[in-house]
Amino acid sequence: MASASLLKTSPVLDKSEWVKGHTLRQPSTSVVRCHPVAPSGLTVRASSYADELVKTAKAIASPGRGILAMDESNATCGKRLASIGLENTEANRQAYRTLLVSAPGLGQYISGAILFEETLYQTTIDGKKMVDVLVEQNIVPGIKVDKGLVPLAGSNNESWCQGLDGLAPRSAAYYQQGARFAKWRTVVSIPNGPTELAVKEAAWGLARYAAISQDNGLVPIVEPEILLDGDHGIDRTFKVAKKVWAEVFFYLAQNNVMFEGILLKPSMVTPGAECKDRATPQQVADYTLSLLRQRIPPAVPGIMFLSGGQSEVEATLNLNAMNQAPNPWHVSFSYARALQNTCLKKWGGRPENVKDAQEALLIRAKANSLAQLGKYTGEGESEEAKQGMFVKGYVY
Repeated sequence: MASASLLKTSPVLDKSEWVKGHTLRQPSTSVVRCHPVAPSGLTVRASSYADELVKTAKAIASPGRGILAMDESNATCGKRLASIGLENTEANRQAYRTLLVSAPGLGQYISGAILFEETLYQTTIDGKKMVDVLVEQNIVPGIKVDKGLVPLAGSNNESWCQGLDGLAPRSAAYYQQGARFAKWRTVVSIPNGPTELAVKEAAWGLARYAAISQDNGLVPIVEPEILLDGDHGIDRTFKVAKKVWAEVFFYLAQNNVMFEGILLKPSMVTPGAECKDRATPQQVADYTLSLLRQRIPPAVPGIMFLSGGQSEVEATLNLNAMNQAPNPWHVSFSYARALQNTCLKKWGGRPENVKDAQEALLIRAKANSLAQLGKYTGEGESEEAKQGMFVKGYVY
């Protein structure tokens, strides 16, 4: 894989140029031809965004910070709102998202925020663009670009992720709106196989998405989520994860994706949610770091773990255990429920509770910031934060 230094460079936008409505340059491509070892030769496509992609990825993978995943679809957001007795209206979604992005000092612990398309174009309840509020907090705006999971014909009741059609022009528009990274979530189910077909489909889709994203200035988050569903042990998870990540990086390389300009969002290696033999944070860390060492090139800047239905405290403890010794990559978090669960309950849809809800969000963000630095102790955590959030057959 060619390093960024071998690729055509271009001016890097400073923060003030991210989202302020400026007219931004259009992407172009060039080709770098390397002297072949084999007669067929090697062609590396070089995006004009190469330097910017590396800079963005490094900014997100900065010490003590991680990603707030707030890209729930409107349907999923509606389920969250229903849990506190609110209707699924745009006004209620706007109010909740305003609460999240405007939490004072959030940027101290959060480096990036993944948004749903509605949010990328939305204003806060005070009339400011959501993306502007994020940038003022030194948080890089990101965007969910996949179109969700659908049944995979010919598989064992497995799924594939749609959204490649029209992705290039959509990505270009998202960049113009201020997004600087993207997310594409596909899933692999252990109880249903996984079949060779499902694994290859997941890996190929992620690779095509990643290449298209980089061509349009967006750092791709590569996320093949290995679902917690099932009663399998941790060794089975480890074996499947090794197979999945081998396929993912094979196809990323085939699609000439620049590893220095991507971020990964993997599942931690844990037993299935219904397995009777639970793993300690140290066991989760040992298995997960072993997987990373065997499968992930050190050129990748950041590993931003998903929580996948773990409790808020469990996800933080496991992350902390992985950061007890130096790693070749920035090992951090990209959490949704594991950052928002207590915050949402504290808010309850009441304006007078906004401050308390934001404080709950900051507590979780700070806890995971400490975990990224390997300094989290778990002291003083509430019982509510220790409650698991696994939902069988969860749809994001």
